[in-house]
Amino acid sequence: MSETNVVLIGVFDGVHKGHQQLLNRAKEIADGRAIVALTFDPHPTTVYAPTKVPTALTTLADRVELLKIHNADQVAVMKFNENFAAMSAEDFVANVLVGQLHASTVVVGKNFTYGHKAAGNVDSLIADGLTHNFTVDVQELKADTEVISSSRIRALVIAGKVEEARALLSRPHRLDGVVVHGEKRGREIGYPTANLGDIEGQTLPADGVYAGWLTVGINFWPAAISIGTNPTFEGERGRQVEAYALDQEGLELYDKNASIDFGWRLRPTLKFDGLEPLLVQMKIDCDQARKLTEA
Repeated sequence: MSETNVVLIGVFDGVHKGHQQLLNRAKEIADGRAIVALTFDPHPTTVYAPTKVPTALTTLADRVELLKIHNADQVAVMKFNENFAAMSAEDFVANVLVGQLHASTVVVGKNFTYGHKAAGNVDSLIADGLTHNFTVDVQELKADTEVISSSRIRALVIAGKVEEARALLSRPHRLDGVVVHGEKRGREIGYPTANLGDIEGQTLPADGVYAGWLTVGINFWPAAISIGTNPTFEGERGRQVEAYALDQEGLELYDKNASIDFGWRLRPTLKFDGLEPLLVQMKIDCDQARKLTEA
């Protein structure tokens, strides 16, 4: 770690356009100093309001990677537990920002708070900077005059508005998981799907059919994606997330790590009167997904 650093602080869930503004600002003012992004895991609400913990827009691994893509030289992940939550604002500045991260400039959003019971704010941080010899750069997380927040993007995703979420994230919303065995119904009807498991805690879009992409290893395929309970068939398991890699045959993906990116919502989940009308609609969905992902 360099002698002094530009330090950004935040949960950075989603690493959305507002967060990217902080990272771009850090790049502007770094002048040879390393840029260190300080983030927290798990989400602070696990301590403060455990019944209200939000689903994540990004896994921790994706968050770290995105922070590095958007100008962070290093990412410091602070374990957010009861001990950390009990740390006073003064101790956080002295021990973490100055002692561990060697901050000479701290970049934060204007609503930033820190320390036990959020006792510290931007004003106290500026005062602490005078004591500890660092400057504070305060940014407003906006795009086109609209405030951007992880909670706003989360609400859009949950409502199925993945195009609007994509605009605020600057990329498609993603789910990361492992391909698990499903009903194998798609394989039987000519549309073999990758059923994504191990996605607990991530933000799932509303039930429906989407166009996007499926990534497994180095492979990246356009895909038609379904979220829901497959109401056309009796006895299906619970809510599933599955992706059909367009025009791909014979894929063996079970137990492999996979990611699904949501580009567009095509339609809500529908119940069909049997297999034939379902197959007609699935062809329409796949044609539409193919057209959108080629653009």
